[in-house]
Amino acid sequence: MYIGRVTGTVVATIKHEAFQGRKLLLVDRLDPAGNPTGDYDICVDVVQAGVGDQVLVMDEGNGARQILRRSVAPVRAVIVGIIDEVTLDQTPLAPQQKA
Repeated sequence: MYIGRVTGTVVATIKHEAFQGRKLLLVDRLDPAGNPTGDYDICVDVVQAGVGDQVLVMDEGNGARQILRRSVAPVRAVIVGIIDEVTLDQTPLAPQQKA
């Protein structure tokens, strides 16, 4: 799993059947201080995240397929949470910043 920020949407009118009816979002991975790394993933959204949201991403194929309830699907990354706050030793690390 990793923390990222939603930076955009992905529209694909022709796609694998596993993605039919699913929202796809572009997510930039964040470092522990909350800074963007420039490493992007296209993620399936199951929590109604939006551009600017700080999110928790499941980045593992089998877990992602279980969340989507599909035994076979070409998916690896799924947004599984919208983050309110991250702390380490009671210090906020990556504050939520809406774009």
